[in-house]
Amino acid sequence: MDRFQAFSTYAKVVELGSFVRAAERLDVSTSAVSRQVADLEAHLEVRLLNRTTRRLSLTEAGQAFYERCVQLLADMEEAESSVRSTTAAPKGTLRLTCGVTFGIRYLAPAISDFHARYPEVVFDLDLSDRTVDLVEEGFDVAIRIGGSGSQALVSRRVGTTQRVCCAAPSYLERHPAPNSPEELVHHTCLTYTYVPAPDEWTFQARSGEKHMVRVATRHRANNGRLLAELAVAGLGVVYEPDFILAPEVRAGRLVRLLPEYEPLQSPVAAVYPSRRHLSAKVRAFVDFIASRFATRQEWSLA
Repeated sequence: MDRFQAFSTYAKVVELGSFVRAAERLDVSTSAVSRQVADLEAHLEVRLLNRTTRRLSLTEAGQAFYERCVQLLADMEEAESSVRSTTAAPKGTLRLTCGVTFGIRYLAPAISDFHARYPEVVFDLDLSDRTVDLVEEGFDVAIRIGGSGSQALVSRRVGTTQRVCCAAPSYLERHPAPNSPEELVHHTCLTYTYVPAPDEWTFQARSGEKHMVRVATRHRANNGRLLAELAVAGLGVVYEPDFILAPEVRAGRLVRLLPEYEPLQSPVAAVYPSRRHLSAKVRAFVDFIASRFATRQEWSLA
């Protein structure tokens, strides 16, 4: 007896509630379906189905076995899909979404290198700082800062970023640099609106003690790169990820503040809807990004 075939046949009979309909769906004779189920019951030495001329019903053992069959068949299908996706050549359109600044600065060159390796993959890229619904809007992958945004999504960490507090030299000429997070209440601060509490900034002392400060906001925006430009112009203090502020700090356009406090870290994650039936293009891209950013975090100030 082919047990895999017997399990599949039994699950189909239960799903459709009929030997006849199961035979039609499987494109075999009704007698073949009945024989496979009978052989399965003989092998297990237990009755799975109660049969009458009008209907089928599951025995208690039959219900428990059906539930295990469904899980087993799903696991086997996933395993086969995983093997196929690792051996198949990545190709087709990959719909990808990412935040604006990270996408332009770090994802664009990564996509260029990926395309050189897998030229049959075409990108449909959407840059947005809002949290996109991957399933509803039909995206394959998102690169997100801080996690998946939904428990229904698969999240794989591909890098790490940390928040940095900065101000321009011109601003610091007019306002002495703060010596503690609490002194930020006396400063003009620039806040990012796509977080739950834009006016609450949290710092961590080297001792591990957390400091939460409610800052005074003068200007706010839904794009971190714009806030960085306002900070460079001397309009206030900014508290943004290093992938946004690192180039400005290195160039001297911004000065890092409160360096004695540990930066708060957040994951950079590749997020996608499901591990099941993961296509070769998605698997290859996520693996590529994870490998690239693990060794090339160009945005780090460490």
